[in-house]
Amino acid sequence: MTSIRRWLLGWLIFGLAAASAIAGYGIFQTARVEASELFDYELRTVAVSLPATLASAHSASQSNPDFGDIADDRIVIEIWDRSGQLVYHSLNAPALGRYPAGIRTIERGDYQWRVFGLQQAERFIQIAQPFSVREDLARHLALHTLWPLWLMVPATIALVLLVVGRGLAPIRSLSHALSTRSVDSLQPLRLDANVPVEIRPLVDSLNDLLQRLSAASQAQRTFVADAAHELRSPLTAMKLQLQSAARDGTLKAEGKTLERVEGRLNRIIHLVQQLLTLAREDAQPATSMKPVSLRRLGEQAVGDFSMIAEAKCIDLGLVCIEPASPDDTYTVLAEQHSLSVLLSNLIDNAIRHTPDQGKVDVILRRAAGGVSFEVVDSGPGIPEHELARVLDRFYRGEGAQGQGSGLGLAIATRIAQRHHVTLTLRNNAGTSGLSAVVSGL
Repeated sequence: MTSIRRWLLGWLIFGLAAASAIAGYGIFQTARVEASELFDYELRTVAVSLPATLASAHSASQSNPDFGDIADDRIVIEIWDRSGQLVYHSLNAPALGRYPAGIRTIERGDYQWRVFGLQQAERFIQIAQPFSVREDLARHLALHTLWPLWLMVPATIALVLLVVGRGLAPIRSLSHALSTRSVDSLQPLRLDANVPVEIRPLVDSLNDLLQRLSAASQAQRTFVADAAHELRSPLTAMKLQLQSAARDGTLKAEGKTLERVEGRLNRIIHLVQQLLTLAREDAQPATSMKPVSLRRLGEQAVGDFSMIAEAKCIDLGLVCIEPASPDDTYTVLAEQHSLSVLLSNLIDNAIRHTPDQGKVDVILRRAAGGVSFEVVDSGPGIPEHELARVLDRFYRGEGAQGQGSGLGLAIATRIAQRHHVTLTLRNNAGTSGLSAVVSGL
């Protein structure tokens, strides 16, 4: 996978390194040439500045004069008098012989020498310097001229890293904004003044795509809601007509046949009602949460399902664990209607799958910094491999009982996602039954 950041950094650093190498080579060679000229000037200066008394020495073995910072191994001094006799020669230095006045390069044995000759009135002075010494000194001076470049290269690389990182920050910010979005969020991205003009076409295209997806999704939800709404009215009317005909005797059929027809109608009506609820939850935008009494919702839900529970002889109750006070209302921030639908679906699912003489408890408890509730039944539970799948729409387990539509838990999951809470199903440990736990309120 191609990375813009790596591509930019690679080419910028490679280009910087290549340019620095070329510049360093040019600076090094220029410094060497200038250093060579400086050493030639030094030879002339030494020749001109030699004292006149030095020519009166009659032995080449005498001590060298003091030339200050000029080391003995850097130059060789030779002086001839007017008659051409050598009157001075540096100690421990090879004899080079006399060359004409001026500056030149000579070879003596395996070494090269830079020689400068100066004719004066009473003497001839010749100053020589080995090329190896000149090269070492020139190289040393040239390397000294490169130290600002060595400091500039890492500083420039650091600057490139910083600039590229800052330049790509809007892309990382855009990626983070997209990755942290809710799955159902199709709102357009908001641009601020810091977004570069190069990224604006990309953001505009993304917003256009999100708008089209939102329109398609809204159309789908509207269709499901309209279809469910249009089906609910005639089905309800059909049930009422069936009941009326059964009462006045105009419908001739066996009692079991009418009961089965009515049961199927009830199942279809329940399915349509579930579809309508699911479409409403899918279309529900992110609303502002308000304080809701979870205890009051639990009492209302238990009261609404009490008749159904009594018909199956199921013990349905509300249990409050660790309340802050006897009047603790277990207040949470939520959307009241949706949370009521979530709790009702879990209770309805538990009653449907709990056999006669069973038990269903709605348990409220305070956790660390929050409130959770769970619906615990004494039914057969769900096989472990199906615990995740039963939350899918229209899925019913292999051993499912009753005439459910397979949408109750899917609706509960959708509401939990909108409230950013966790719905977990688990089989009861050590006993039969299932626990549906909603945490994070």
